[in-house]
Amino acid sequence: MQCPSGPPEGHCAYRAVATTTPCLQLEHPGPPGGAIAPDGTPGPYHRCMAKTAKRHRCIDCGSTTARWAGRCPTCGEWNTLVEESALGPLVRAVDELDLSGLPVPLSSVDVSEAAAVPTGVEEFDRVLSGGLVPGSVTLLGGEPGIGKSTLLLQVLAARADAGHRVLLVSAEESAHQVRLRAERLGPIPPGLLILSATDVGQVINAVVESEPELVVIDSIQAVAVGPATPGERRATGVPGSIGQVRECADQLVGLAKARQVATVLVGHVTKDGSLAGPRALEHMVDTVLSFEGDRHHALRLLLAVKHRFGPTGELGLFEMGDQGLNRVDDPGRLLLGDRLTGVPGGVVLPALQGRRTLMVELQALVAPMGQAQPKRSVVGLDGGRLVMTLAVLARHAGLPMHAVDVFASVAGGIRVTEPAADLAVALAVASASTGVALPADLAAVGEVGLSGEVRQVTNLPRRLEEAARLGFGRVVVPASAPDGPPGVELIRTDTVGEAVGRFGCLDAHGG
Repeated sequence: MQCPSGPPEGHCAYRAVATTTPCLQLEHPGPPGGAIAPDGTPGPYHRCMAKTAKRHRCIDCGSTTARWAGRCPTCGEWNTLVEESALGPLVRAVDELDLSGLPVPLSSVDVSEAAAVPTGVEEFDRVLSGGLVPGSVTLLGGEPGIGKSTLLLQVLAARADAGHRVLLVSAEESAHQVRLRAERLGPIPPGLLILSATDVGQVINAVVESEPELVVIDSIQAVAVGPATPGERRATGVPGSIGQVRECADQLVGLAKARQVATVLVGHVTKDGSLAGPRALEHMVDTVLSFEGDRHHALRLLLAVKHRFGPTGELGLFEMGDQGLNRVDDPGRLLLGDRLTGVPGGVVLPALQGRRTLMVELQALVAPMGQAQPKRSVVGLDGGRLVMTLAVLARHAGLPMHAVDVFASVAGGIRVTEPAADLAVALAVASASTGVALPADLAAVGEVGLSGEVRQVTNLPRRLEEAARLGFGRVVVPASAPDGPPGVELIRTDTVGEAVGRFGCLDAHGG
């Protein structure tokens, strides 16, 4: 029995069950009358391809709509909606499913395939728990000019010096520009290859042909699917758009997994410091690294925000110099080397960055109010916590904070936002307000509550050990703090008022 409408467009299905659906026709004879066979299986058939549903995606913001419109209803851009198949990719994915894989006991999985390979840059390997895993994809984010390209160029050079073939895909700079920077960093090894391209297809072909062990894409926002044709717009959007970043990352991740090539993607950041592009980008990769620091200071911090092959608590420290980034063995030399003692408004805080403790100096300046409203300015600190600490000092320590301008900063370009800095900030502000200098060998750490109490902080023993190593003999801590290492006197305090009065700041103020 054939469908009265005749064969439909495309390939049609065959089914052994009688039906009146126009798109089905009986070609192979099944059981009489379309009955089910004695073994319980129907006659031979195959399913007809359903009519492909169409939808329209914005090439700028990535949102989808069922109907075309001249203006995207989500982002408001004009002429950015393009038609794409909503069912085609799903059908192809189902057709390409590999059903040969079977579950295996977790204990039988060979972990040697996920062994990290050192890159030769010690601080970089420290953060990555030993190095880069073959087939892994790492996303490195940071502000412009912070040194991301320099760091990865040093990683590539170190890996090439060890006899490996590596590839740098420079989508933002020409090969001449990269060569000039590489010469400033040192000799260029022969195994370091470079490709200046923005087409992902060209990048994939280069990886397949050259077979490198490490690939760096600089950057993921600069590459795109399809070559740029003069006078025409790419169907999936301009480079850096959400659709392009998602599609490029998907293809590069698939390439890394299929070829077992360690891949590093450089990512831009937005004004608030988060990675640009779709949030799914961070979920697609195995590791997310954050490269931080102040461009006006030499210290750079490398921190793992996400790492599927190890812990995320390690911190890498670099110093930017004329010949690139150098390892920092003792950060105290950079952070406390120019510290001026005996001056009101300064105190040292054992700050925790990842798993490492950095001794940083907090500085405060209190000046008469110069405008109608008091000014609160911070550099490297949480502005909200500073305002809260000033309110606690006014309420529970009696210091007049309502009619003065307060400036607070962390020396050395380090950013400290943890609550453990509250007590040190309070002491620095009280010292600056009263003009009483704090002892040079004094450090302070503790969280301050709204009731004026000083609370416990995390990893206090590790902080105290670092303070003792650098020669700080006294540390102001919460009353519930555990015992410290030998040679360190713990000044336990219950309230912020008690801590401030302990060093004569209240007496100088007349409190």
